[in-house]
Amino acid sequence: MGAFPQTPYFTGLNEPVGREVALTGLEVHGTIPPEVRGSFYRAVPDPAYPPKFADDHTLSGDGMVSRLSFGADGSVDFAMKFVETARHKAEKELGRARFGKYRNPWTDDPDVAGVDRTVANTTPVWHAGRLLMAKEDGRPYRVDPLTLETIGSYDFGGLLKSETMTAHVRIDAETGELFFYGYEADGQASTKIAYCVVGADGALKSEQWFDAPYCAMMHDFTISQNYALFPIYPTTADLDRLKAGGEHWHHQPELESWLGVMPRYGDVSEIKWFKGPKGVHSYHMMNAWEDSEGLLHFDACLNSTNAFAFIREPSGIFLQPREIKGALTRWTVDPRGPAGEVKESEIGPPGDFPVIPAAKQGRPYDFGWMLTMNPDLQGPPLAAGPVGVDFNLLVRLDGMQSAAPQVSQALPLPPLAGYNEPVHVPSATPGHAGWLIMIVDQQVGDNQFHHEAWILDGDAIAAGPVARIVIPTRLRPQVHGWWVPQAQLDAAATP
Repeated sequence: MGAFPQTPYFTGLNEPVGREVALTGLEVHGTIPPEVRGSFYRAVPDPAYPPKFADDHTLSGDGMVSRLSFGADGSVDFAMKFVETARHKAEKELGRARFGKYRNPWTDDPDVAGVDRTVANTTPVWHAGRLLMAKEDGRPYRVDPLTLETIGSYDFGGLLKSETMTAHVRIDAETGELFFYGYEADGQASTKIAYCVVGADGALKSEQWFDAPYCAMMHDFTISQNYALFPIYPTTADLDRLKAGGEHWHHQPELESWLGVMPRYGDVSEIKWFKGPKGVHSYHMMNAWEDSEGLLHFDACLNSTNAFAFIREPSGIFLQPREIKGALTRWTVDPRGPAGEVKESEIGPPGDFPVIPAAKQGRPYDFGWMLTMNPDLQGPPLAAGPVGVDFNLLVRLDGMQSAAPQVSQALPLPPLAGYNEPVHVPSATPGHAGWLIMIVDQQVGDNQFHHEAWILDGDAIAAGPVARIVIPTRLRPQVHGWWVPQAQLDAAATP
């Protein structure tokens, strides 16, 4: 087996680990709140073998699922396992990479043609007592939430016709329903999107297909109380480019963006496409909600171009991360009238990984949190992840229903430290914002790193963590995470 490429995607904090671990009785500093009883799951890309091509990147890594479990006695355990996808198994057979470029099957070894290529490395999704590891280029894999053993590819009992399921789903806290979609639903570079609704019992209730304005990278979407919203940004796929061995995605700054809006229980024939600005891109949405006048607001972490260099540079766009403009941005439309252009306003700082209480999904909300960069950092940021640097400032925004939300609190990190995406844990105290849990990485020497889980009071993030849990093993940066209360885990385990 050869060595990993000595590029930023495979060195430093991004250096592959490739180890499954099980650790008990982790060291705890501070007091774990009583509501924090359950498991924090993380999706971590970690390539088991050096890639076929030296220009490969972080997001091609094999899926690892990790579990940080908080016991009733205050103990904390940590475990991490590979997701045993068909792709991972095929490569284990020969002890080397057999799949080629990111989302390009025409660059694979011929003998793995037809093997499911997904690495299930993006988001752990919990719904109806099932834990799914999802990546948007295929169907998810079901994983045992206690042992982390892989159960197998999941297609909702054979009912899901789409070849893909997004890594980002939305769950309505009041109905318990799961809303998701799959893009490139019938194959590479397709414009087909499958929109699906799953009941609180986990049964697929509906699957409808429609065409996007063009084949776009659709990493996230959202819902409001009455609508489903599909953002389209000009990071596009081309079948001829793929067949020629090229990159799956190019960014096209000359193309308009679009926001598709339809009644969330309606027919896809009702979708309206509202035109957005040219060349922009967003990976994650904070929320969508309807105001008292019936206007629909869509709050997303919007950038002037794609944030990933491995997409920009093959597209001929050469920018440093600091040259990319961005902001938490609100698009407002009237879903009852004819389609037109979105009304755009900046409502927060640049950044990503927004989080709100699950109970506010799709509803008017007062506050949320997100990650950004500290403009006053006195030293280098932590080099990590697919963007190249980790976020080092956590902020809370209040007044989200106003035209001008405000950053009310902030928690900066020192140089060479970074946050992973936080998850929210509800509070048992009425009026309390709840708790945030996240992994914090700190470089402490040459290729040496210290990892902790922090628990923060959502109403007092500036005060720092109420508890810190030391994780004594090397970790790679995660993509996304999910919190599952112990009561739900117990209910799922009951025959």
